[in-house]
Amino acid sequence: MFTGIITGVGRIVAVHDLGSSSSHGKRLTIETPAGYLDDVGLGDSIALNGACMTATTLDTSLHQFTIDISAESLDKTAGLDALGTVNLEKALRAHDRLGGHIVSGHVDGIGNVLQFTQVGESWLLVVMAPQSLAKYLAYKGSITVNGVSLTVNQIADTAAGCEMRINLIPHTVDNTALGQLRAGSSVNLEIDLIARYVERMLQADPQQPLKPAV
Repeated sequence: MFTGIITGVGRIVAVHDLGSSSSHGKRLTIETPAGYLDDVGLGDSIALNGACMTATTLDTSLHQFTIDISAESLDKTAGLDALGTVNLEKALRAHDRLGGHIVSGHVDGIGNVLQFTQVGESWLLVVMAPQSLAKYLAYKGSITVNGVSLTVNQIADTAAGCEMRINLIPHTVDNTALGQLRAGSSVNLEIDLIARYVERMLQADPQQPLKPAV
């Protein structure tokens, strides 16, 4: 589990194919800030742009770690198949503060940035979310964009999907990789975990008994 509070900005410095076909994934080498890996062990979970991954090797002297990402994960995420900056967050510990909201690190869909412009001291981020996610998005609700916990300020349902308007304070822009977004950028989106359970409760038939596992 994660909180959507970014703990470091890293960089994918190498991408290697794990096979020759489209069914094979890739191995990524990520460079981190100095000291970032001091409390990380092999097998630990680290979210990259909001996607939960497993550290498969560690090199603290070079401040680098590697992850293996499957073809399925590559197909369902954005920004994890090429060199570039990524938001990093270590898995939540039991005694940590929940500064953002509960995040699972499972990407629900890919959004498209329509606008990213400075307005006063802040920044306006406008993202078009897939239509399939529209029912999970609400005014003042939580959304994770490339691993960052953010608040939706305005929504508008359109034929193309759900348009979200989000305000970013300078601290967020300066301390995450979101500052590199541009119109046309693809971003990983994760809906609020609570919305999943609300949908399930609304769909469940209270008259239908549960079947025992076989």
